Amino acid sequence: MINFNIPPFLGTEMEHIGKAIRNHKICGDGEYTKKCNQWMEEKFHAKKALLTTSCTHALEMAAILSDIQQGDEVIMPSYTFVSTADAFVMRGAKIIFVDIRPETMNLNEDLIASAITEKTKAIVPVHYAGVSCDMDKINAIAQKHQLMVVEDAAQGVMSKYKGQYLGTLSDYGCYSFHETKNYSMGEGGALLIKDANDIEKAEIIREKGTNRSKFFRGQIDKYTWVDYGSSYLPSDMNAAYLYAQLLEADKIFDDRMNSWNYYYEHLEDLQNHIDLPYIPEYCEHNAHMFYIKAKDLNERSELIAFLKEKEIGAVFHYIPLHSSPAGKKFGIFHGEDIYTTKESERLVRLPMYYGLRQDEQDIVIDALHQFYYNK
Repeated sequence: MINFNIPPFLGTEMEHIGKAIRNHKICGDGEYTKKCNQWMEEKFHAKKALLTTSCTHALEMAAILSDIQQGDEVIMPSYTFVSTADAFVMRGAKIIFVDIRPETMNLNEDLIASAITEKTKAIVPVHYAGVSCDMDKINAIAQKHQLMVVEDAAQGVMSKYKGQYLGTLSDYGCYSFHETKNYSMGEGGALLIKDANDIEKAEIIREKGTNRSKFFRGQIDKYTWVDYGSSYLPSDMNAAYLYAQLLEADKIFDDRMNSWNYYYEHLEDLQNHIDLPYIPEYCEHNAHMFYIKAKDLNERSELIAFLKEKEIGAVFHYIPLHSSPAGKKFGIFHGEDIYTTKESERLVRLPMYYGLRQDEQDIVIDALHQFYYNK
């Protein structure tokens, strides 16, 4: 069986987890939480990075920091995970879905302006598969209309847009370190903050509404409840697992990129039957996933069933949010759905993870050739 995903494991994670346990500090904001924050700040040139319990919680913090209120409107693609919308719906926002670009599966930047109303408060670009949206266009629109921009870079850790890391190109960037991501702590995420003036409020929100962070830095002699917030701190043992991988980030990156390139090179001859991923010139992706696009929904279903018979784990991805019960309740689709549903029904994700062997990829590649050349 070739699994669709195997969580990354280098072998050094247990050493760091053991140290966290021996330090008698396994709750949040211990040594390893701080090390992960510092690593991201230095690596990504971020003003501030705060490790969180999930990307969902990073998005929730970004929604609070963006001062999203009841009745505000937030623009985003429908082709994304539920957390992208949930974080803003929980603040009372109405979600305005816009269509995607078929070549990247990212929101179409040219459709944003027409979706803006006097109630619009924020734009949430989602960097699908670690391939960047056109952030220059998005930021220009946001600046013109005085809107916040929150990057859902859950899949974009280590990816770049014109030389800058995703997650650092807007007011707030949100990462995921879920077990399906390139770098993992099981469940986890991070919030990246651009404006230093937002750091103190973010720390308060993350620490259950208290000024506990200032207390531990010795800036105050006792801490207390000062504002609303929640518990967004991951265990330091989880952070220790992640830190072992951040120390070897380039090794994981290179391994995944080699697998991505191998797939691409050996599937190019099927381009009369399938579409392969498109990477814009301005983007340096992170090989988060490798997907192909079948002709239509029926062919995709047949292909996934065929691969399952071959014991190959291949999956489709999101059901567009605007077609879901909650999407209809909390949002609307602006304009015409030309590509979102159509393209989502074609997409198939192939096995992709750190340590995927070339002989395993050959089995996947051979199976795809069998399916298409024997049709």
